[in-house]
Amino acid sequence: MELWSQVYDPLGNTLLSTLVSAIPVLVLLGGLGFFHIKAHVAAVLGLISAFAIAIFVLGMPLKMASMAAFFGGSFAVVGICWIIVNLMFLYRMTMKSGLFTVLQDSIGGITGDRRLQLVLIAFCFGAFFEGAAGGGTPVAVTGAILIGLGFSPLAASGLSLIANTAPVAYGGLGTPIIVLNSVTQNTDEYLLTLSAMVGRQLPFFSVIVPFWLVVTFCGFKRTMEIWPAILVAGISFAVPQFIISNYHGPWLVDMVGAMISMVTLAVFLKYWKPKSVMIAADGSAAGIVPYAEAAKVNHGHSKDLVIKAWTPWIILTVILFMWGLPIIKALLNQKGITYFEFEMDGLHKLVQRVAPAVATPHTEGAVLKFGFLSATGTGILISAVISGFIMGFKPREMVSQWLETMWIMRYSVLTIIAMLALGYTTRYSGMDATLGLAFANTGWLYPFFGTLIGWIGVALTGTDAGSNALFGSQQQITANKLGISPTLMAAANSSGGVMGKMIDAQSIVVASVATNYVGKEGVILRYVFWHSLALACLVGGFIMLQAYVWPFTDMVLGPAAVPH
Repeated sequence: MELWSQVYDPLGNTLLSTLVSAIPVLVLLGGLGFFHIKAHVAAVLGLISAFAIAIFVLGMPLKMASMAAFFGGSFAVVGICWIIVNLMFLYRMTMKSGLFTVLQDSIGGITGDRRLQLVLIAFCFGAFFEGAAGGGTPVAVTGAILIGLGFSPLAASGLSLIANTAPVAYGGLGTPIIVLNSVTQNTDEYLLTLSAMVGRQLPFFSVIVPFWLVVTFCGFKRTMEIWPAILVAGISFAVPQFIISNYHGPWLVDMVGAMISMVTLAVFLKYWKPKSVMIAADGSAAGIVPYAEAAKVNHGHSKDLVIKAWTPWIILTVILFMWGLPIIKALLNQKGITYFEFEMDGLHKLVQRVAPAVATPHTEGAVLKFGFLSATGTGILISAVISGFIMGFKPREMVSQWLETMWIMRYSVLTIIAMLALGYTTRYSGMDATLGLAFANTGWLYPFFGTLIGWIGVALTGTDAGSNALFGSQQQITANKLGISPTLMAAANSSGGVMGKMIDAQSIVVASVATNYVGKEGVILRYVFWHSLALACLVGGFIMLQAYVWPFTDMVLGPAAVPH
């Protein structure tokens, strides 16, 4: 096939071209949020609209558009569905064995106050799993735990999504920052510089998010009753987040920060007690009782049983940590045996990005990379099998449980495949660049709107890494044109993107499955949408301060990270 160059203004009118390029996103989000269409149907409709616009408006060859959608769907299967199915397999086995209930009770045993349980589980515990694996893992785990503690399916899913924001940029052992570096300068030194810049933005929101979380749950007045504990949780995560990101790198930011935050909050709660305790899981004032009258928290399980309940998740954490180490990945990835790269015929190096989206025209690669053993989903499957034997499951029972999990998640898997196919179609057709260039016309307001580009990118792709891959380079090009720090705007893409994590279809589907709220994805979207937009705007405002207002500008010019 011949080389095809992307067209960013096919209708000869910037406004009309931008509106047409936004149709797939509007179909997907509008179908979920306003027309109450089932998630898999909305995702398929969004894909169909993207496919039609790519061919009939942008002039993309049929085979190229087909391969772009196929590439996205294939990546969804090996990169996301493989993770989620195996994680849900592990979760369902712990539920069937009764150990998940013990785990929930042991966490609830730290405090009986629902507000503090929410901070401890959704924010602290969720950040740890975000750092270890990402890919929907934290939402699945924390949503399921909250359900078991009595939170409603909507609250469990929505609040887990809100909590899973500030840690996202360093999720999966720093994957989004690593991807951002790969599409910008791609050097070890610049990786540390980007890590440091994001680490001068997100810590402020790591303090805000737990407050925002509890206010969403029970209102401002009830939140202020426990503000010291919330502040301790936020600061004890934000400070390590800043230090590690600035002086070590992106790899261990979330895991170490989350561990410090969990331990610090647990110790703090041993010495500080609220005047009143919220015992109702619906956040209502009727569930408030004086501390002296609150029943003493006692989960009633033996120490050995609690240890056994935590064992599957400890195994999961250890294996995921090992799977994230470069030396382990290199050992597991034996090319042609356990590691494969598939060039997408008819797409690879045939789509050309041109000015003004990029400074120098270049062709887009389209290579599906899959290491069967090194894949995060495989690590989770191994964890599940080991844990299954420990829990007393026989091989035949585990196979039955896995197949049953696949059947239960069939529509969720279809949604994720269609969503990623949509995202890749918009990327290779150039619709993403059209949307990005529209924001670039905002001039001196670009630091604000550039941040929203990252937000839209995550809403489209489902990952902060995906948003960075789509828009990281364009952010730097536009920043250079406008005389703004390119490092600031590349980092802003990632920091703004984290707030879009709660509205992407992948995260919403994971939340609905984990909380047994399948079919209510539109309800979840409406619950979190305005929180997502408001937090993204706050990040944009902060980036504006960094761009133009002292002393925030010193954060941009300050010392970069040093090699670890």
